[in-house]
Amino acid sequence: MGRKAVGERLSAAELLALVVDDASFEPWFDDLLPVDPLGFTDTMPYVDRLARAAERAGTTESVIVGRARVRGHDLVVIAGEFAFLAGTMSVSSAERVVRAFERATDLALPVLGLPVSGGTRMQEGTPAFVQMVKTAAAARQLREAGLPYLAYLRHPTTGGVLGSWASLAHLTFAEPRALIGLTGPRVIELLEGQPLPEGIQVAEHLAGHGIIDDVVAAEDLAERVDRALAVLRGAIQASGFNEPPLALPDDATIDPWEAVGRSRRTDRPGIRELLAVCAQQVTPLRGDGAGNDDPGCTTALARVCGVPVVLVGHDRPSGQRGSRLGAAGFRKARRAMALAAELELPLVTIIDTAGARSTSADEEHGVAREIAGCLATMSGLEVPTLSLLLGEGTGGGALAFLPADRVVAA
Repeated sequence: MGRKAVGERLSAAELLALVVDDASFEPWFDDLLPVDPLGFTDTMPYVDRLARAAERAGTTESVIVGRARVRGHDLVVIAGEFAFLAGTMSVSSAERVVRAFERATDLALPVLGLPVSGGTRMQEGTPAFVQMVKTAAAARQLREAGLPYLAYLRHPTTGGVLGSWASLAHLTFAEPRALIGLTGPRVIELLEGQPLPEGIQVAEHLAGHGIIDDVVAAEDLAERVDRALAVLRGAIQASGFNEPPLALPDDATIDPWEAVGRSRRTDRPGIRELLAVCAQQVTPLRGDGAGNDDPGCTTALARVCGVPVVLVGHDRPSGQRGSRLGAAGFRKARRAMALAAELELPLVTIIDTAGARSTSADEEHGVAREIAGCLATMSGLEVPTLSLLLGEGTGGGALAFLPADRVVAA
């Protein structure tokens, strides 16, 4: 099936047809149907609205859930349907979400969330609103079981859905130009007395701030899910590197000061050149989880020489000596370290830095505390860890990535 024209919203069924393998979707919990706990009526009774929504959407609720395969990966899908009352979360739709997470946990399967929603369903009042607690708890339990959770935020994803299960994924993609925000722009203008600046709640802007990991077209989503799960759920593969290790002659010596000089050459290989040679199926991770993204810190899921790992490294700008991270960069690194621990993946850190950045903003944001946090987090990891000193290694900015099981110098 082809992609609709730009600006046209895909239904849940149309998106699943693009993403999941043919004839692989097995729906669950279709018997969980909405009820009318409040006997709600506005311009028409709620029960009549439900009947009209079901006819328009071709579904019986605002989410459909089930088991499917994506490029051969067995997983659980939770897909929103905007045509059913703007994808709003009701008591029964939330129960479908909760049971999908619970069954995925029981079956040890990853979850792919495809939310689209205008928030919680006003016709069900507080009973629908408090479902945020249950859906968030179910997502947490999946993560605590060490199972991957990927989310693809569609246009729009707002309100209680965004404020609960849609925001708790290990890896978050978004649809191009999707509106993503806790409160819709018209409500914000009413509450705050002025509109938000143009583009604040748009996917591309949020990706620049590290709120989401990437903006992905629907037709490319299956490939991105495949790439991520090949690391998150993949077995160790043969590296493909058959060259024996380079052995230096017994009498080979390197002058120590010459080695220092080499580590500071601006034309030396950096992390990008290294990954181009030995890494496959790379999925970059953006952001520190607090609305900041330091481009000087590279974090990613990848296979390195066939081994699934989480990568953290200094990304030295071209022509400069070494990357200098601020507080946000070290928080970003800690996010990746926590991901490695949660999903039980090895951690590889790559060090190439002239030291930590100490601007007034970094001091105000606690750069020293963030370095301490990296040291405490990394030294306490129970997964295998490797640090590669690729170039310059100066001060606390280097030490933050150093406490590994094994340290190798280039």
